[in-house]
Amino acid sequence: MLQLKCPWCGPRDETEYHYGGQAHVPYPEDPSALTDQEWAQYLFFRDNPKGPFAERWSHTIGCRRWFNVIRDTRTYEVLAVYTATDPRPDVASGGQA
Repeated sequence: MLQLKCPWCGPRDETEYHYGGQAHVPYPEDPSALTDQEWAQYLFFRDNPKGPFAERWSHTIGCRRWFNVIRDTRTYEVLAVYTATDPRPDVASGGQA
């Protein structure tokens, strides 16, 4: 089982969390100007790398706050946990983190 460390509540089992997809996906500046194809790209297409990947998680059974996790998709190792307002940390494992 994966264990994540909530920045506010501390370490908990993954059953207390809800996965929220890829982190650091900016909302379009002018959504009304997007074509259907651009909306589809924004809504449905995400990166799927092997290695470090930035994800969003919500502590749904705890404080209900959102935070970011950098997790290695090959090993499930959690490389970093940080709040949504913190800058993305540089992990030394290489890849795109």
